[in-house]
Amino acid sequence: MTMTAHTYILNNGHTMPAIGIGTFGSDKYTADEIANAVYGAVKYGYRLIDCAEVYGNEREIGGSLKRLFDEGVVGREDIFVTSKVWNDHHREVRKSCERSLSALGLSYLDLYFIHWPFPNYHAPGCAGDARNKDSVPFSVDEFISTYRQCEELYRDGLIRAIGVSNMTVSKLEAVLPHVEIMPSALEMELHPAFQQPELFRYALERGIRPIGFCPLGSPSRPERDRTEDDAAAMELPEVKTVAGAHGVHPAAVCLKWASQRGAVPIPFSVKEAQYRSNLDAVCSDPLTDAEMEALARADRNCRLVKGQVFLWEGASDWRELWT
Repeated sequence: MTMTAHTYILNNGHTMPAIGIGTFGSDKYTADEIANAVYGAVKYGYRLIDCAEVYGNEREIGGSLKRLFDEGVVGREDIFVTSKVWNDHHREVRKSCERSLSALGLSYLDLYFIHWPFPNYHAPGCAGDARNKDSVPFSVDEFISTYRQCEELYRDGLIRAIGVSNMTVSKLEAVLPHVEIMPSALEMELHPAFQQPELFRYALERGIRPIGFCPLGSPSRPERDRTEDDAAAMELPEVKTVAGAHGVHPAAVCLKWASQRGAVPIPFSVKEAQYRSNLDAVCSDPLTDAEMEALARADRNCRLVKGQVFLWEGASDWRELWT
């Protein structure tokens, strides 16, 4: 049986599915394993695929998309594909976008993100204490220069919506007055242990759809992103209580919570049983208002993806990235 999730209308009129499959797993899985999961997930009913050039698997995912198209499982118009410009290409956005399009075998992207709001590069897989001497603090002018290039891609039809990612309210307040085309989506860390209510509300009030990465609390995240103080979303007593009431895994509760809140979760898994149950979770058996209120009180304000590898000279704490 193929499941179908509901959809959202973005602020530019395009339609986006309410759940997607993430594709960042290069620390533990091969590009072929991830591409095979995309193939299986789309066959099961997923219609949103969250990609990025830095994940190192877009060409393999492109092979899965071609197979899905050739087999008549979906047409291009049936799926919603995102990608992101990485930090080292903030001044060459078109080149980065065209490279992703070529790898994925597509003529346009449904949504294209600025992956991080500063051009601070680090090599994929580098140690958590690694620093690049060329890293700099956030700059409105630099960000808008990158955003202008995304606006050109939008006008040229290479992308159908612009997204921003890893932002804060203060950064959005600084840049939104300068944009000519409003971003349609904000990708942000979202799970019951890190709910970001102010940023979440800020985006929704401006017609920007939140997309939640790490929706399950990222139990498979890289070691460099782990600290002793991290809270595990699926181990929160509030989550486990609701899971018990519904007879489901805590992962299902995290996804139901995200979807009912108005976020688009993008859980990652290469395991068929898991990506199937993830989609099922947002398509059936909704949580009650009382359960949603209980989960709202579970927030531990625990950011898991701290971004410390992007710190600049003179910065001493990862929290400086999130001002």
